[in-house]
Amino acid sequence: MSDSSLQKGLEPNPALRILYNWFFDAIHVDEAWVREVRELARRGSVVYVLRNLSPVDFLALDHLTKRYDLPRIRFVNDLRLGVLNPIPGSLLQALSSARRHTPEEQLRAAIEAGGSAALFLKRPPSVLDLASGATGGRGMQEGDELMQTLIDMQPQAARPILLVPQVFLWTSQPDTHGTHFLDAVFGPREWPSTVRTMGQFLYNYKNVRLRAGEPLDLHEYLEGHAQAANENHVRRVTYIILRRLERERRDVTGPAQTPPDRQRQQVLRSPKLQKTIAHLAGDKPDDRYALTSKTLEMIKQMQATPDAATIKALEVLLDRVFNRVYAGIDVDRAGLEAIREKSKEATIVLLPSHKSHIDYLVLSYIFKLEDLSMPMIAAGDNLSFFPLGAILRRAGGFFIRRSFSGDKLYTAAVEAYVRRLIRDGHTIELFIEGGRSRTGKLLRPKVGLLSMLIDAALAVPKREVAFVPISIGYERIVETGAYGRELTGGDKQKEDAAGLLKSTEVLRHRYGRVNVQFGAHLTIPKFCQDLGYTLESLSSPARRRAVVMRVANRAMDEMNRVTAVTPGALTALALLSDERRSISHEDLLLRGQQFLNVLASMGARITPRTADNGKLREDAVEEALQMFAETEMVETHHPGELAVERERRNAPSGRGSLYRVPERKRIELDVSKNIVIHFFVERALVSLAMLMRPGTETTRSVVRDRVKELSKLFKYEFRFRADADFDAIFAGTITTMITAGELVAHTEHGLAPGPGRDGWSGGVWLRSYAAILRNFVEAYRVAARGLLGLHRGELTEKELIKRTLAAGHRMYLSDEIARHEAVSKPIIDNALRAFVDEGYLRLSEKKYTLTESFDSPDAVRAIEGRIAGYLNTTVERAE
Repeated sequence: MSDSSLQKGLEPNPALRILYNWFFDAIHVDEAWVREVRELARRGSVVYVLRNLSPVDFLALDHLTKRYDLPRIRFVNDLRLGVLNPIPGSLLQALSSARRHTPEEQLRAAIEAGGSAALFLKRPPSVLDLASGATGGRGMQEGDELMQTLIDMQPQAARPILLVPQVFLWTSQPDTHGTHFLDAVFGPREWPSTVRTMGQFLYNYKNVRLRAGEPLDLHEYLEGHAQAANENHVRRVTYIILRRLERERRDVTGPAQTPPDRQRQQVLRSPKLQKTIAHLAGDKPDDRYALTSKTLEMIKQMQATPDAATIKALEVLLDRVFNRVYAGIDVDRAGLEAIREKSKEATIVLLPSHKSHIDYLVLSYIFKLEDLSMPMIAAGDNLSFFPLGAILRRAGGFFIRRSFSGDKLYTAAVEAYVRRLIRDGHTIELFIEGGRSRTGKLLRPKVGLLSMLIDAALAVPKREVAFVPISIGYERIVETGAYGRELTGGDKQKEDAAGLLKSTEVLRHRYGRVNVQFGAHLTIPKFCQDLGYTLESLSSPARRRAVVMRVANRAMDEMNRVTAVTPGALTALALLSDERRSISHEDLLLRGQQFLNVLASMGARITPRTADNGKLREDAVEEALQMFAETEMVETHHPGELAVERERRNAPSGRGSLYRVPERKRIELDVSKNIVIHFFVERALVSLAMLMRPGTETTRSVVRDRVKELSKLFKYEFRFRADADFDAIFAGTITTMITAGELVAHTEHGLAPGPGRDGWSGGVWLRSYAAILRNFVEAYRVAARGLLGLHRGELTEKELIKRTLAAGHRMYLSDEIARHEAVSKPIIDNALRAFVDEGYLRLSEKKYTLTESFDSPDAVRAIEGRIAGYLNTTVERAE
């Protein structure tokens, strides 16, 4: 065919050219899309396939192909544009051309001429279509004959015809179930009319996104379906493309939104929930009615009610607040893209670490910026107070009681609600630790809601569920001051509106950078395979609990594994592990570099801001010091200068400076240190065992026994790998330390400090590792001293901890312990739980008593003495 328009491609007339430049240049285009289309054009003939007939979509696509010098579009379905048709020449010429050639002939000519085409699969239903219910709210057929033409062409074509799904997202709002009277005029949101598309475009054109789905190679498709009847190909290909288009669209908008009252009724109709109501009501109809009303109220209290206006307002607010208090948010791009791809085929359950209330906002903010479906966030009902609760609910938060053990009705209601979220395909965000960690370390997982999620996933077998562990790291946590008061024995402040107003103090400070890292995706079938189970066998409660615990433990291990090393965490680690009263700028840099080298050898994720080609960035350390100095966590001194305390604290850092951590602030800085402490635990335990008197030369078996004792003692304090037993972990750690020169096997069974490396002797390395855990050993010694208070009788948990903290303060003031941060409420609480497991204590009805074997002052002092033995070290310090 020789029509000149097909050879030249479509060109906008002057009116369209103005619109192109004014509006379409603002569309966000991923460079990966440009590269992919170019590669596809090199392989074959590109046909852009779009879902719903829309002149706006075509004009935007036509502009972008010209803007990025991609294959020109030489054919498109009849857009019914009239005088705005971008075909060159007059409308009369266009009409006469259409009479000479059918659309099928024009499409064939465009492809054979080496051009590309745009093909719309459906058209929006008209007012009469909607009124008659002819489409069930779906689009009308539009491109079947044209798709048949492409299928017929492919066997004779020299190159494959590549169908490339394209989605323009003029709005990120989800579809809605049901119809609205405006849908009759503007078309449903899922199948918008041209008028509705134009309105969405004009309102949101600066935030429009172009998404491309997975291409379909017609040549490969036909080879793989050679036995299928020819008349079935159009239906199958159309279905495949529509599904890929819908996945891309839903990836951003999320599932269709159900009105809250309708969703409550859907949840209420859950068979398991109805069975629970019937069981509790028995044969009394009045009780059943009352329980049903009560259940509906429960669901209403927990239910999220996402609202587009609220989410948009929060996006603007958070953008300003985050830019004010943080230096930036670093995101694991590869991990984020992996979630984007996985979400197209599975329900995503996000399992982030939990150190701050900011955690509730970070992932939603990132997902909104990255055009990912906003998560539904499981939050404690302690955050449902006005006005925060209403805001969080409209942003996707749903509120669960902190404890509901034994309440069968509430448990069934939560399970039914979560099951509905999974069935509808919502992304869910769950803080598996339960509450916020006050120490910077991960807490032990709380598996109640996770177990419900897994049960719900098993109840929807056709919908894959992927659990994604996430580490959210902060150089300095907003609540550090409040945590410091709680750690030293202060009561936790209840969240309320007054506290929310006081939190505006946060805006006066800077908190470094936020870092978000994503772990490996976890799926139930994979864990069943590892355990030798089938999915059907999970009807066994024991096997289901095993899978739940495997998911929980693996998720926590992944959070630790992907935690990023930041300047703030590394600086805090170097400061607090040094045993001198102050440390020079030069020594701080050296100490930070030594620890950085160890972290790099472990494969830890180190942020670009922390190091450049393995070298610690001095400017990043100075920024971290300034951040800590702002809240008096670090004092800067310049020898020889006389200055008041405040001036010393605010003095600039740099060469020649000395840094000191005020004793009362060590426990707050410890929170930043503990973010990366898990990387060093194994080496630190070996070092403590090696340095224990009477000397540093000892046998491997003795070191093993000591490390095993410490591991049992710290079982509630640190996470130890779940993928290997103690002996394997111990042997691996010893081998690594010998290879690094930190230890040496001076005889077949003996161990001693090694020759060292990087300017430090083996003894200095051992002492540096041991210093990282010294405050924990001292805290357990304090906990042991507190047991003397039980000699006169039982004490409640609260009273025993209170007395033990007081004893710890006396021990610090009398120089029995060296670290002020050892007097820590959470660590002492963990120590008491470990003492129960060791057989020293008995806990019954929240009251502690000494067991018969240790119910004497001498026995208690022996416990303390055994722990204190790990504090008697004699190796030289780092110079």
